[in-house]
Order: sequence, then structure tokens, then C-alpha cells
Amino acid sequence: MNKFALIGHPLGHSMSPLIHEKLFALSGLDNTSYELIDIAPEDIAGSRGLLESLRGLNVTIPHKQAVISLVDELADSAQRYNSVNCISNDGGRLTGYNTDCDGFLRSAELLPIGGNVAILGCGGVGRMIAIEVARHGGNITLAVIPQDIKNAQLLMAEILAKCSDASVRIADIATLDGSYDLLINATPVGMYPKVDACAVSDTVIENSLSVFDVIYNPTETLLMKKARALGKAAVGGASMLVYQAVKAHEIWYGGQFSAEDISKIIIDVENAVDSMNK
Repeated sequence: MNKFALIGHPLGHSMSPLIHEKLFALSGLDNTSYELIDIAPEDIAGSRGLLESLRGLNVTIPHKQAVISLVDELADSAQRYNSVNCISNDGGRLTGYNTDCDGFLRSAELLPIGGNVAILGCGGVGRMIAIEVARHGGNITLAVIPQDIKNAQLLMAEILAKCSDASVRIADIATLDGSYDLLINATPVGMYPKVDACAVSDTVIENSLSVFDVIYNPTETLLMKKARALGKAAVGGASMLVYQAVKAHEIWYGGQFSAEDISKIIIDVENAVDSMNK
């Protein structure tokens, strides 16, 4: 049997088994299992043997940096972010990847990431998105709360070090103004159960042509509802979640999937999230 898993700590309810089992089924891989393995931070250093027992695995918080010392090689994506969320096992040789960036790029491929882009937040996912937007020529506004200004400055320096010709500025999220081709929420504001919260004012939404929200629970955040009510394109986090998993299957065994199949899985994930919240 080919064994795959998600490792992290703590591991509560996860959409990963649903997504990966559907992708394995589409690939016709019957003799395959996907499980959740909770590994405490103090035990991760001694987990190389466990990793070698798996054909492939996903990695989530808090192990995305800790597993770097356990793998034999880092792909460019993992080197870029010093973060691993996917590991392939090729005959005992472990290679670490970061497929979060693939998940973002594929789910946002119809959005103008090369235009004027406002990114709300500068945490882990905000950092990744900001660097990818810079790599694709976007003009970036990092909109953050005052206590995150220093972190935003560090991120701006990192972006400029990786993309010397990038355009980056920092703004207070409470007073954010201007017009944007794309507004990206990379904060937890609006996440279940606090679904009545929105990270920015209605004016900012009105002045943005399109919206991307990394949150997948709820499937339609208040930010997305407001954008869609104005006739704007709005993409939620379920698509990013599914596409990063798709990339993992491409890495693990060369999986290939149609756009139609992926769209169905995104809908399945959204339906599962909605059912979970009832």
C-alpha cells in the first residue's frame, strides 16, 4: 500500500483527507491511504523514519520549517520561502516543496496579480502572496495594523532583496485608500465563527476591481459578499486549498487532472465546510 499523510500539531478537523482521497480516486489509485498524523514539536526531530515510511506527505503548522533538516533536498519553491508543506519520497530520498504558492497562483490565475495589488496582512500566507505578486510584476501595497508595521518593513526588505525592481509600499489598514486591480485578504478577519467581520471599509472594496480571500471557512466571507454584490470577481480560499493539493499529487506520482474535475472538488470542499457549520 502507498501511504500518504498530513503531519502537524495539533490536528483538528482537516479538509485534507477529503481532497486527497478524491484526487487519488481520479487517478485510479486504489491501494492508497491518506491519514492525519499528529506529531508534537518536541518529537519532530526524531521523525525521519516516519517520513521514510510514507510515499509522500503534507506538512502544516508548526512543522513547515522544522522538517527542513529532515529532508535531503529542497526544491526552489521551498528554498524561496524557507518553508516546506509537501515532501516526496523517491526511494528513500526526501525532497521538500512549497505548494502553497502554486495553490495561490493557480486559484488566482484569472485575477490581475500583475496590477496594483493591496495585500491585507503580512503573516505567513501574506508573505508568500506578496513575494509571488512581486515576482509577477505587481505593484504592492502592504496594508497592516500598526503593531505589524515592523513586520511589514521586514517583508518589504525581503521582497526587494528577491525582486530588486519591485514596487512596494506600506499602509495602515484602517486608513487604506486608493484604487486597486486586486484586493487580497491574507488576515483571519472574517473567518468562522466571526463571519460578520470585514478587514477593510466598503470604500476600499468599491475601489477594487477584484477580490481574493485566503479564508475558506466560511466559503463566502463578508468581504467576498460585498465585492460580489458590486459585480466584482471574488475568489475564496477553498480553491487555493485544493490547488496546492493538486500540485502535491503532480509531484508525488505525476498526477494529471482536468479543470472540470478540480472545480468539482472545490465545490465538494465548499459543501463540506457549509455542512460543518450548520
